[in-house]
Amino acid sequence: MKRPLRALAAAGLLAAASIVAVAVGGTASADTQICEQFGSTVIGGKYVVQNNRWGTTAQQCINATSTGFEITTLNGSSPTNGAPTAYPSIFVGCHYTNCSPGTNLPVQVSQISSAPSSINYRYVSGAIYNASYDIWLDPSPKRDGVNQMEIMIWLNRQGPIQPIGSPVGNANIAGRNWEVWRGNNGGNNVISYVASSAIPSLSFDVLHFINDTRNRGAITNSWYLTSIQAGFEPWQGGAGLAVTNFSQSVNTGGTPPTTNPTPPPGTGACAVKYTANSWNNGFTADVQITNTGTATLNGWTLNYNLPGGQQITGSWNATVSQSGSAVTARNISHNGTLAPGGTATFGYQGTLSGAYSSPSSFTLNGMTCTRS
Repeated sequence: MKRPLRALAAAGLLAAASIVAVAVGGTASADTQICEQFGSTVIGGKYVVQNNRWGTTAQQCINATSTGFEITTLNGSSPTNGAPTAYPSIFVGCHYTNCSPGTNLPVQVSQISSAPSSINYRYVSGAIYNASYDIWLDPSPKRDGVNQMEIMIWLNRQGPIQPIGSPVGNANIAGRNWEVWRGNNGGNNVISYVASSAIPSLSFDVLHFINDTRNRGAITNSWYLTSIQAGFEPWQGGAGLAVTNFSQSVNTGGTPPTTNPTPPPGTGACAVKYTANSWNNGFTADVQITNTGTATLNGWTLNYNLPGGQQITGSWNATVSQSGSAVTARNISHNGTLAPGGTATFGYQGTLSGAYSSPSSFTLNGMTCTRS
């Protein structure tokens, strides 16, 4: 599933994607050529291969093999400061009502015990593209349209292109270090994990990336995984790029592995020190967060409620938003990584009506914090 909204395409394209996918779906033999804009076919009785040309009107063709696909014709070209031309890919799950055969997706994150994946890429020189996974999640078990959360894993980046948003830190997942970007493309939130150098093949657990995204406060365990896709985003050139082998499963039951386990309410893997100063019609607050757990937090979101009569007007060292009494504070680029025992501080000022009192409880990335 790629994002016409990212390229500001019309809603009609979305409808076309759904119609064509259904019309050309079916079980494919090896070496099936697809040139239709949103054409797709099934390989191995389990995976869907899709052409998914959405950012250009120029011709693009892919060749679906028994284990993956190759881009054979790619005439489109897009400026590198904008969206790519397409996302030819292979996937499991549901994409605009096109669901892979026998899939158990959508499935709630809390029900996933593992999601083992393996991929082999073939790269080419002289083109501008990324090789990436697209992992889609939504608060509802959605089988059509755009999901609210997109996780991208960039295994290769060639040319002057960058993910949506801006860098917010780093993460160590699947035995590798990834630069983490975060943003919104106008249609959904995006967290991207970017490898420092090209990775031609990788075997890993997709759930570890999902868990890291959850630990950044972007989703919760009640959200649904709807699809896992792997392919290429080409900007210029790209004929010859291929996914030569791909396997993906989503296992349910048992205890899901976590990169930062959530403790029972009240035990806390975090502590918050809240220091306030108030006067007749205003107040300031300094907030210190301490990671009291055993795992590094790569990005944090602190949630709590302000007592009535308090309205935040400005903040520093965090991105702080308020809706009614609910406050959400997210790290900025320089203070997003909290090693065990590490601290981060931020503050804000606000207006006050009535007597002052401080918040009584806090959660960090969904974990209940103690007061220090």
